[in-house]
Amino acid sequence: MGIFFVSGAPKGELTLTGPSEKLDSAHWPARGDLAHIRLAGKVFVPHYAEPLPYVLTDASQLVTAPRADGEVREEVAAGTTFNVLDIAGQWAWGQLGEDGCVGYLPVAMLRRG
Repeated sequence: MGIFFVSGAPKGELTLTGPSEKLDSAHWPARGDLAHIRLAGKVFVPHYAEPLPYVLTDASQLVTAPRADGEVREEVAAGTTFNVLDIAGQWAWGQLGEDGCVGYLPVAMLRRG
């Protein structure tokens, strides 16, 4: 699967006026290579993506790294919306809802919303 690219660019002028903002990785969907499109102009990364909504099919743990022994960030209930920004291997990276925690969930636990 991989990174989901956006066809349209953000509106308005985007300029680099200084260093990227330092954002809390637990709550802002930005990492070194990819960020949510709404963060364009706030953080500088090579790619921005529009999230795709998925729904968690069973309760799971949102983890900080794409592996089973990753640090648990939050327990997530079945039926929760997870906005996916990237899928690599067996893991999806994204954000719970529109403003929840950011992390990884197993792809097998997700279905398109």
